[in-house]
Amino acid sequence: MNTKTSQSLLSTIFSYLGVAIGYFNLLWLMPYAMTPDHIGTFRTVQDMALLLVPFAQLGLGNGITKFFPQLHKRHFSFFTFTLFLTLLGFLIVSLIFFLLNDPITRAFSAKSSEILIFLPVVLVITLFAVLNSVADAFCRSYYKIAMPTFFREVLIRFLFGVSFLLYLTEWISFDQLIWGIALSYGITLVGTFSYMKLRRIFRLDFTFGELPKDLKKEFLRYSFISLLATTGALLIMKVDSLMVSSMIGLEANAIYTIGFSIAIVIEMPRRAVSQIAMPLISEYFNNKEHSKVANLYKDLGVTQVFVCLLVFIGIWANIDNIYSFVPNKEVYEAGKWIVLIIGGAKMLDVAFSINSEIILFSKYYVFNIVATVVMAIVVIVFNLWLIPIHGIEGAAFASFIALLIFNLVKYGFIAIKLHIHPWSWDLFKIVVLGGIVFGLQHYFFKNSQVGWTDLIIRTLFILLMYLTGAYLFKIAPAIQQKMWKKIKRTGS
Repeated sequence: MNTKTSQSLLSTIFSYLGVAIGYFNLLWLMPYAMTPDHIGTFRTVQDMALLLVPFAQLGLGNGITKFFPQLHKRHFSFFTFTLFLTLLGFLIVSLIFFLLNDPITRAFSAKSSEILIFLPVVLVITLFAVLNSVADAFCRSYYKIAMPTFFREVLIRFLFGVSFLLYLTEWISFDQLIWGIALSYGITLVGTFSYMKLRRIFRLDFTFGELPKDLKKEFLRYSFISLLATTGALLIMKVDSLMVSSMIGLEANAIYTIGFSIAIVIEMPRRAVSQIAMPLISEYFNNKEHSKVANLYKDLGVTQVFVCLLVFIGIWANIDNIYSFVPNKEVYEAGKWIVLIIGGAKMLDVAFSINSEIILFSKYYVFNIVATVVMAIVVIVFNLWLIPIHGIEGAAFASFIALLIFNLVKYGFIAIKLHIHPWSWDLFKIVVLGGIVFGLQHYFFKNSQVGWTDLIIRTLFILLMYLTGAYLFKIAPAIQQKMWKKIKRTGS
């Protein structure tokens, strides 16, 4: 197994381990330890901070990945240069945040005034998270994605869980719990930097003045455009939560958060694939190997849909089982339909493969401005329209519509400019297979009693039928052949 493959595999394992810890925290520990208002406060503070991250980062993360292959022996001066810019971006965002204090106060004072005392925590989390995002980008450029994923997905959720337990046992107050969340981000940052130092990919080099002026100019221009694209993608992830808090209340946000977080696990394989795909796409475009980009576009589309659809079916088929384990489930299961709507939105995103990454690293990256403007307008307008009418389901529908339009715009642009697309017969066969498997499990288990037994048996049935169907339908035969060879090699 080569280094890139092993890093991707480890990253996927850590991602799902993080999901398991996150599920325990979100579906049991948090509802058991905290009131819905406290859960809503926790999530609103966290989402507000993470929404500021791309602005403070100035879009540098994707710029690092794109320009890294051109730097040769000046990687550390480039790293120091980006850290300097990141701190400058954070100072600018902090100043704007303080200047907007009055509008923020007015937006949340009516329905969610509790979060106003935690606005300083928002900036602390932003600082730690933005520095970590730059460190992640450099690790990704060296194809070292596994340990940063461990710190980002596993360690931080474990530290959150410790904080919740300390609050449950009354060792700390709720105010200290929120500050403890900021501390958790700080600890993960130290972990990432320590790993980089250990792997000898961390060193401060203040000779960044010697970097070519043309490269710095193009890097900053690209990063600014990337900022707009990244912000648009994050808007759909975070703005709905903030708007639910401000327009309905913190308890509604807690219900929405649990449903959204159950659904978001569907795209976890896509995130892991994207982490390793980005430097590859950058390298292919840099070497003018467009045919490899086209092949990657199709191959990853099939792989992502195959895995993510299995996860989606498993989650929605077991949705009553999942909510049965949540303390005070009568409060939180009102968000059950959020799982279906957001899950559908994430499957749409997965189906369009790596279109965002392709645009980002192509010569047409400026188009991200157009796509992001469309995205930002759609998600905010539809939230303002649908939340008053449909409540938390309205926020989910707004996300669904925004992701659909966002992906259609990007897909159309790639098809016109690069003449490539992610569609194949395998994708169609996967969708048909998914429908058959979901129908079969519903027929055989429709009268089953909710609980652990049904969860385990139903999940095993879905997994067996799905993998058997993939073999019979000859879905992605090249991938299957590789898997069988590895299995035979392991057994010999």
